[in-house]
Amino acid sequence: MREYKVVVLGSGGVGKSALTVQFVTGSFIEKYDPTIEDFYRKEIEQFASMRDLYIKNGQGFILVYSLVNQQSFQDIKPMRDQIIRVKRYERVPMILVGNKVDLEGEREVSFGEGKALAEEWSCPFMETSAKNKASVDELFAEIVRQMNYAAQPNGDEGCCSACVIL
Repeated sequence: MREYKVVVLGSGGVGKSALTVQFVTGSFIEKYDPTIEDFYRKEIEQFASMRDLYIKNGQGFILVYSLVNQQSFQDIKPMRDQIIRVKRYERVPMILVGNKVDLEGEREVSFGEGKALAEEWSCPFMETSAKNKASVDELFAEIVRQMNYAAQPNGDEGCCSACVIL
């Protein structure tokens, strides 16, 4: 069985862990338990080299923002830049993801804004909900498809111009 190294990136609280746990176990974590990067936000600089290492070893990237948090949408742009810097090329298997579509009434980032950014980056765009599992399986199936396409021996280094994952 082939192993895929997917990196999911995004601001704290956007649902990176929830999406991953929902995909792997089929369950939603109701209580928010911050991961190390979120928990030590004040000491984030010490994790910068760790993030570079994750990016260097990653084969595909899921860039996640919360569609109920405009700042999280802005925060993913430098993350994409970091991926391109570390990978040293723009054509990296990536997907831009707006999570928390179950909170439609609290939306701060329109579908159009997410779609436009993905088009600018030439990568796929999806809206998901880790809570009700909306498009979660499709998200991970798509990143695997992107990685498989990028790995084809056709001289192409990748499938899209940059989206992120972790």
